[in-house]
Amino acid sequence: MSSYLPQRLPRLFHKLLSRTPAGLPVLLSACAVQSTPPPLGPHALAKQLSPILRPSQDQGVRWGIVIATQDGKILFSRNARGRFIPASNTKLFTTAAAMAELAELDHAAAAHPTTLLLVRRQHGAPDLILRGSGDAVLSDDTACKTDCLRTLADAISAKGLRHIHAIITDDRLFADERWGDGWSWNNLPTQWGTAVSALTLNDNTAELTVQPGTHPGDRPTAQWSAPDEDLLLLNQAQTVPDGKPGLSLEKKPGDNRLVLTGTLPLTAPVQTLQIGLDDPALSTARHFRSLLHDAGIRVQTVQVRHRLTKTTPDTPTPDASILATLPAPDLKDDIRHLLKVSQNLHAELILRRLALVHGNGSVEDGLAERSTVLTALGLSAAGIALYDGSGMSPYNRVTPQSVIQLLRLADQQPWGKDWRDDLPLAARDGTLTHRFIDTPVADHLHAKTGTLAATHSLSGYLRTTRGQTLLIAVFANDIPDDLPHPTRIMDDLVTAVARAE
Repeated sequence: MSSYLPQRLPRLFHKLLSRTPAGLPVLLSACAVQSTPPPLGPHALAKQLSPILRPSQDQGVRWGIVIATQDGKILFSRNARGRFIPASNTKLFTTAAAMAELAELDHAAAAHPTTLLLVRRQHGAPDLILRGSGDAVLSDDTACKTDCLRTLADAISAKGLRHIHAIITDDRLFADERWGDGWSWNNLPTQWGTAVSALTLNDNTAELTVQPGTHPGDRPTAQWSAPDEDLLLLNQAQTVPDGKPGLSLEKKPGDNRLVLTGTLPLTAPVQTLQIGLDDPALSTARHFRSLLHDAGIRVQTVQVRHRLTKTTPDTPTPDASILATLPAPDLKDDIRHLLKVSQNLHAELILRRLALVHGNGSVEDGLAERSTVLTALGLSAAGIALYDGSGMSPYNRVTPQSVIQLLRLADQQPWGKDWRDDLPLAARDGTLTHRFIDTPVADHLHAKTGTLAATHSLSGYLRTTRGQTLLIAVFANDIPDDLPHPTRIMDDLVTAVARAE
């Protein structure tokens, strides 16, 4: 028998191959499929994820989670219909509506460019009116190449004007609603809560550069990047022998006084602190006056024009002539930027641009337009209550299920792929640059982050190790102050999903 079997084996394989169309490759393929473990079902996935969540739940964290396939099959859920503060996940709703109406927004942007007008006066030097367009990237930085305030200043020089009575900055394209409902007062003086205006310059922030004093105990040396901001600095910081920099700025809304506190080591590099501005249009007028002064043009005074919420934009002065305009901004590029870095001001400007499509530039009209657009896409309004464009408002509420529905609907749109790519990429860019490094999630998760007091969120598209694309919506609310590394729990959860599925 043993001597006969080796002679028989080639014949057996020959017969098998001749009688089976696919032959041996079929057998090998079947073996390969059987060697790969099948994807976990919902019960098995829950068994893996529940231990990750349990310790933080025991400390009071309220989790809202939905993990779903692209066709909507739910693989894991926790409080799917619960109402959660979304923080910057609000930007998903704002930018999805903007992508759906991008053609209309581009048309409106072209119709309302940043414009410089010359107004002749009966006696004396003329006035200049600088009319804002909601351009999020207007700048007077020396490295500016597009959307530059200096371009408008050069137009004045080219006209040969040497004396201006008043620079009047006009931000009436949008209603004068500089902050969102419920925004925390201590966020308003920061770069994240700066005022919103149709005349936005340098992201509506002022920079303070601080360097150590000569000896320990000295006050650090502090200087504003633009000294004409009418900000009074009270320097209470100290230079210390060593340690880490620990500086902070404190400012109350409506007050031009700022207090610099904390410590700065002798060997520390120059620190740059940013402060949000209360009246961006007034700040723009002052910056413009400085540019004209540098060009040898004298300006007597600066003024601002704002618009009450319920009124319509005023028409330009009849005897005004246009001196210069700036090209319309690239809104698609701005959407990508604001999603990558979670830029609150730019998201609020997009909401007000939506308000111009069928409204008059008020927040109320922006909220209504966003809701109308998303409803037309098929998004259910149940479980969604949003009060701003950026997510700074603690009044905002969404359900994890509604976010999954938004992700699914966006995935089916012509602009869906671009929008997905605009989201931060795990371990590579934006707000996910330093998360999921050296995990299976790196390079395989496009998702929007969100952070607010006692709140974290993460929603987007995850490609698993099996090559399947899943939709994820993860919310953690009511996080206690003493819970260490809450985002790490979230990241462990998503990593487990990537491996399991």
